[in-house]
Amino acid sequence: MDVSVFDAMIPVLCFGLIVGCTPDSTPESGTTDLDRALRLVVEEMVAEHENVNAAALAVDAPGIGVAWRGAVGADTGDGAEFSSDRPVRIASNTKTYVAASVLRLAEEGRLGVDDPISLHLPDETVVLLEGDGYRPKDMTIRHLLTHTSGLYDHSDSQKYGDAILADPQHEWTRTEQVEAAVEWGEPWGEPGEIYTYCDTGYVLLGEIIEKASGLPLPQAVRSLLNFDALGLGSTWWENLEPAPDGVPERAHQFIDEVDTTNFNPSFDLFGGGGLVATVGDMAVFYRALFTGKVFSDPATLELMLTTVNGARARPDADDSALAPGAYRMGIWLMEIQGVPAYAHSGFWGTAAVYVPELDL
Repeated sequence: MDVSVFDAMIPVLCFGLIVGCTPDSTPESGTTDLDRALRLVVEEMVAEHENVNAAALAVDAPGIGVAWRGAVGADTGDGAEFSSDRPVRIASNTKTYVAASVLRLAEEGRLGVDDPISLHLPDETVVLLEGDGYRPKDMTIRHLLTHTSGLYDHSDSQKYGDAILADPQHEWTRTEQVEAAVEWGEPWGEPGEIYTYCDTGYVLLGEIIEKASGLPLPQAVRSLLNFDALGLGSTWWENLEPAPDGVPERAHQFIDEVDTTNFNPSFDLFGGGGLVATVGDMAVFYRALFTGKVFSDPATLELMLTTVNGARARPDADDSALAPGAYRMGIWLMEIQGVPAYAHSGFWGTAAVYVPELDL
């Protein structure tokens, strides 16, 4: 899905966090200056964006004693006051979890990031791609992870959005989505030549995870990333596994005025998206990823933060597209007020940001 949906809010949010989170403002008891500053960030996000009726925020920065959760507004689907405990579909934020799972498989020696994808996909998927002029023997897992494969993105076509709205209960399959990419568009270029954000590539990564692990995607990711040890008790794959006991009902999410809560989630379920989580769980996972709690070898995180050099933007890229090289493996590098940060966003308005300088 469109990676630019939430980009405009990230710098505003993070600037508020960076200027507000200093040792002098560490909360000790009751309402503090920091608590008021963070709540103001959330209030302004709702007040300044007319299509945002509610927002939740989680901030973890243990080095300065911050562990904050808060929410503003009401769920317009059920009228309930919004809470940071309400889980949401996190859409493309799922890509970070998928990329980390692929790299965990690499740590275990079950695949290599420079392996051709033809080694790790079912024969029928390889034949499908070859039928549209792709060369899976030359396309690597690294290319999929960094959106430099040259694949056309099925979700980039207006036909896909129209099909979802025309039949919200359609049960999409992974193969249907790859077939749509093959039918609706042509390759953007040779592997490594063009950077273009691509859900289809992460759908293929979901299939690669299943084949390499021998497990269904939800079980594989949950095991590879050790959800239980990280305490991700409010994170799950929608419809592919049961919601955890005791978790509040998932929040309503909209496309314009259309409540999509009961849409069949299969339109974004196989690796490009699919996870449901709370903002608190997202904060815990992204911080764990950068602080040595996900990978066995520190060099794996270094690998995750590399990209394919030399790729250029696709010819029709607009100003909202990420510059080639900004996207790494399931995460992108950005600067906020000159401070380096790693981030990802999701179609429905989710964003996760990690600021190494502040361990935030």
